[in-house]
Amino acid sequence: MNIAVYPGSFDPITNGHLDIIERASKTFDQVIVGILVNPDKKGLFSIEERERLIERVIKHIPNARVESFSGLLVNFMKERDIKVIIKGLRAVSDFEYEFQMALMNKKLNPNIETLFMMTDAKYSFLSSSSVKQVAMFGGSINGLVPDEIIEDVMYRMHNK
Repeated sequence: MNIAVYPGSFDPITNGHLDIIERASKTFDQVIVGILVNPDKKGLFSIEERERLIERVIKHIPNARVESFSGLLVNFMKERDIKVIIKGLRAVSDFEYEFQMALMNKKLNPNIETLFMMTDAKYSFLSSSSVKQVAMFGGSINGLVPDEIIEDVMYRMHNK
């Protein structure tokens, strides 16, 4: 089975993330959305909440599922016999960091490949951080995150 992992914090998942998941699901037999647990970071949503939000927005993609993990991505992949990492790129500025990460992962496990997917141009400005900032100041996040989670994001931003 040809499996890929799409890792990230997804706090919250955006339409740009969803675009990459949908497109990757057409290329791979299975796509695992891997939520990285970073104990040093306090997210807007807990890991469990992020899992539920992502599950809600990917339910129309039968070959995509969500798992959270801590530690090295290469270890998570080795445990599940996954060989491909999907990384979304919004702009050239993303490439430098993601390229360094790809080389590090290749050094840690030479059997792993990183596939870069360019985001759809209409999402090239979009990040979870920008969504949170817009929501914090009462702006509309319609079109930025999947419709199914707009209320969740707005509620959390104003009821932390």
